[in-house]
Amino acid sequence: MTKTLQDAEPKSRYLMLHVLCWAVLIVVPLFFHSSNDDWLTVWNRYIRWLGNPLAYMLVFYLNYLWIVPRLLLKKRDWKMFLLVNLVVVLVCLFAMDIWHWCAVQYLPEINSNAPHKKPGPGSRLPRYFWALLTLILIIALAVAVRMTQRWQHIEEARKEAETARAEAELSNLRNQMNPHFLLNTLNNIYALIAFDQEKAQTAVGELSKLLRHVLYENQQDFVPLYKEAEFMRNYIELMKIRVTDNVVIDTNISIKPNDSTPVAPLIFISLIENAFKHGISPQGSGRIKIAISQNDGNIVCEIHNTCYPKRGNDKSGSGIGLEQVSRRLELMYPDRYTWDKGVSADGSEYYSIITIKKENS
Repeated sequence: MTKTLQDAEPKSRYLMLHVLCWAVLIVVPLFFHSSNDDWLTVWNRYIRWLGNPLAYMLVFYLNYLWIVPRLLLKKRDWKMFLLVNLVVVLVCLFAMDIWHWCAVQYLPEINSNAPHKKPGPGSRLPRYFWALLTLILIIALAVAVRMTQRWQHIEEARKEAETARAEAELSNLRNQMNPHFLLNTLNNIYALIAFDQEKAQTAVGELSKLLRHVLYENQQDFVPLYKEAEFMRNYIELMKIRVTDNVVIDTNISIKPNDSTPVAPLIFISLIENAFKHGISPQGSGRIKIAISQNDGNIVCEIHNTCYPKRGNDKSGSGIGLEQVSRRLELMYPDRYTWDKGVSADGSEYYSIITIKKENS
């Protein structure tokens, strides 16, 4: 129903534009006449002239509604297009001549300042020439208008297809994110079971809170920033359960409790996962610094962690997380984000700084 209304709106605009243009062409000449002419003379002269715009209208809409769509756009038959239009032009010239002859015979000018003369054969040639030239321009106009509309329809269809593809890709990324997040978290809990069952049980309880956010909020394109911030706080607390005291974790999530700035759900979680995955040494030491802030609508996520390559026996992820983050940023925030990431000069620290800029900023 919505698409039907959207389609009807441009059609109504086109219709109003057509009516306005032809109304100006046909009605306005009635008001241009000598002050000495009475209305009957003006009306008779107007009827004589009216045959021309009616012929122009006929040629325009024959091309606009039938000849151009069928012969040019559909069949691409230029020869038939020219032949049909030649016949149409000749018929219109003949009809215009008949109209003019009948108007002169039956509607003579009653009060005209100029002496009335019957048109001779030589006076028809200029009239035929200008009428022919005008008809050719009308045909060209019909072709231009129809071609432009077709290009607009093709462009609209292309944009709709791109939007549908982007929405499908985002949906697929969200569907991938849920099992990816769950897999990484379960692997962490599995590692806890081996040395601390009590912590593992606590982690399962924390996981249930996180899953509520993942299963419901992740189905939306955007969520309030305060909800996403709370989710990240809970996730970090869950990750702290399995680390030792030798790991220094500095967290600064300075988001107000009522901050409703829209943000894509789970957009930063893969970065936090990687910080815990690669920021802790096999001996259980390391440094992780996570800072998330919002200033005038600009959202900044800054993460620094010690850099330890992933071990071969580490089953904590398949490496698709960062690819998903990059693709989702492109789709959700085109030309509105920066992502500065890399390893420090001495190779000891990895950093990742994402800035999502305020829309229209």
